Amino acid sequence: QVQLVESGGALVQPGGSLRLSCAASGITLDSYAIAWFRQAPGKEREGVSCIRSTDGYTFYADSMKGRFTISSDNARNTLYLQMNSLKPGDTAVYYCAAFFGTSYSNCLDYKYRYWGQGTQVTVSS
Repeated sequence: QVQLVESGGALVQPGGSLRLSCAASGITLDSYAIAWFRQAPGKEREGVSCIRSTDGYTFYADSMKGRFTISSDNARNTLYLQMNSLKPGDTAVYYCAAFFGTSYSNCLDYKYRYWGQGTQVTVSS
């Protein structure tokens, strides 16, 4: 049984930082494309960042470039998202996701099969 469990969400002030974690079981993350998505209230889910399984290439949504960093620890089978310079517009539920397949396209466009339950990030003063 595949499980993705996010953690690390919190209330943080604008300009602050958070690191989200996604612990995987039932799959080996280095064989999958892995990604972070987010969904704010009243908005559609959007891609944040991903790591492509074919070559380890990383993609970021434009609004996250330079502020967010995705990484993975294969020994811990865990995905991370380091978020710096947080803004109120980053408030959302953040989800991790995994996709099994080989492709050289933008991994934010994949149809992810496995999803975590989400962790709430709130940026507010």
